[in-house]
Amino acid sequence: MDEKYLIEGLKNKNRVVFDFVFHYYYSGLCAYAEKIIGDTKIVEDIVQDLFVKLWVKNQEISINSNLKSYLFSAVKNRSLDLLKHEKIKKKSLKVLKDKEKSNHFEEFWFAESELSRIIYESIKKLPPRCGEIFKLSRFEGVKNQQIADQLGISKRTVELQISNALKALRKDLKPYLPIFLLSILFP
Repeated sequence: MDEKYLIEGLKNKNRVVFDFVFHYYYSGLCAYAEKIIGDTKIVEDIVQDLFVKLWVKNQEISINSNLKSYLFSAVKNRSLDLLKHEKIKKKSLKVLKDKEKSNHFEEFWFAESELSRIIYESIKKLPPRCGEIFKLSRFEGVKNQQIADQLGISKRTVELQISNALKALRKDLKPYLPIFLLSILFP
């Protein structure tokens, strides 16, 4: 069939010409777009959208080359635009997710620093010897027997002082942390 006749038929909204062009090129255009995109449903949307544009904006469309080249170029451009749009969308989502993670980290850091402040204030309220024993045990990792030898007291006294410090800390931190978390932090 003469291409000029097909192009003129499309411009004049000739339904027979439109149906012929649609049925003749549809599957080839879909296959071509699928090589670019890879998703059958999206491909069909792209090709159908092209044909809708051909029908609705028939007077605005300028086909200077042959019809086949025009259709395949249009599908290629639409497919590449879609891929570009998807890439930008994924990048934007990644930026949003990274920002969200960053916000959670900032919130965690704030909570951790606030908790550390509360713990140190609670330790300051302990009797001096109890606080010293607790710091040696929990912060410096010194074993109970070594603390006892270093301070010239019994191991049982060290254990009792650590137990008293933990009770006081649990009491002071109760409003800030769930019980199970306290038991993990201070066994």
